[in-house]
Amino acid sequence: MVANIYFGSSEQSRESVGKRVNPYNGEVASEFVTCNADDAKKALNIALLASKEASKTTIAQRCSWLLDVASKLAQNKEDIAKTITDEVGKPITYSRIEVERCIETVTLAAETMRTMHGETVNTDAFASGKKTISFFSRVPCGVVVAITPFNFPLNLIAHKIAPALVAGNAVILKPTPEAPLTAYKFAKLFIESEFAIKDALSVVYGDADVGGTLVTSEIPRVISFTGSVGVGEIITKSAGIKKVSLELGGNAATFIDKSANLDLAAQRCAIGAFVNSGQVCISLQRIYVHKDIYSEFALKIAEATKKLVVGSPYEEDTFMGPLVNDEAAKRAMEWVQSAIKEGATPILEPRVEGRVFYPCVMADVKEDMAIVCQEVFAPIVSLIEVKDFDEALPMMNNSPYGLQFSIFTNDLNLTKRAINELDAGGIVINDMPTLRFDIQPYGGVKLSGVGREGPRFAIEEMSEIKSVIIC
Repeated sequence: MVANIYFGSSEQSRESVGKRVNPYNGEVASEFVTCNADDAKKALNIALLASKEASKTTIAQRCSWLLDVASKLAQNKEDIAKTITDEVGKPITYSRIEVERCIETVTLAAETMRTMHGETVNTDAFASGKKTISFFSRVPCGVVVAITPFNFPLNLIAHKIAPALVAGNAVILKPTPEAPLTAYKFAKLFIESEFAIKDALSVVYGDADVGGTLVTSEIPRVISFTGSVGVGEIITKSAGIKKVSLELGGNAATFIDKSANLDLAAQRCAIGAFVNSGQVCISLQRIYVHKDIYSEFALKIAEATKKLVVGSPYEEDTFMGPLVNDEAAKRAMEWVQSAIKEGATPILEPRVEGRVFYPCVMADVKEDMAIVCQEVFAPIVSLIEVKDFDEALPMMNNSPYGLQFSIFTNDLNLTKRAINELDAGGIVINDMPTLRFDIQPYGGVKLSGVGREGPRFAIEEMSEIKSVIIC
């Protein structure tokens, strides 16, 4: 048992054993003892004390800490990848990719921190000022609470705790209950590192009671959450005066112009819609297709989808495994059946085996159907025929979400218009909106959230500016 990983310290919490079942084969993948509000309070007090010490450490030590964790991750890549697959059913090839991305994220946070700096300020720039020595620097916020989801149970933790720790904060991580062992193994690398800052990282498992205790406490200065809009709204209303960073999902869309390379577009759209079984915040959900090439594109994406290997997540060539639980599989079928009743046509017959929901392409979809108005979070993509980009643009923007959009075109003017007029946090040209690089700023507008991730931008979110004047 590693100190600072709270499997529950009270007798009541120790009796509450949670089990995570492998979504593919139904076997128990991991067990954990859940925490309660008292455990969360204990973690908060420990983090408060640790934050004072963390702020005194050198950047060199904190960078060495992260690079040591990245090195250990690389050494344990296969074990951690298999743990991800066991707990959430992600195909093993993609679990390995997630570990590789996590290594890059942690490394990038360390390297970015080395070059973070303040600036001098010309206080005599106007007549009302005078000549001084003035500058600002970045300092740690103090305590950061990080709450993470199941779909990327390793790398999304890294995007929160690596920038927070390297910036000199103390962190309390509340990971998804769907992947407790993944979070444990990752946190253990931080806590057992020879460069670790004592008590700077704690992990608590639990439900809304634990999360509510963390969020409403006066101790944290930053709340970083990735999850649903509903929970995001609760956090926003209950957090009080804190820095709150929210990544709340999306309803990603793309436009296929008649000038586009249709083979490329079909291939990339199939991947963007169905990777990780559609359980991605920037999973492609809406495809607006120019009327002149609608029928041709529909055939091409159907063929590209048929080539995707669906089945056991332990097979090397599997592209798509199960959804995270029975409820998700049931909900996916309900989405499809609802769309069919409203007049949509499945190009590929809807099919579900246990928790494995096969990729589904829906044609003849209209803009007012629920399947395109809300976030589906399942391997379902909808085709909407439009006259041109002028018709597609307001439809794409007419969503409460705005995380990432894309366009496939060889028309430079359309490219410029898409960049300027699409209302989203990220715009991708000639690729799926599901494309993300961990080095870039990542986040959305409207109900997709506030704040940005990506190591540099997260460090900025998780630090404060201190202004100094020497007269």
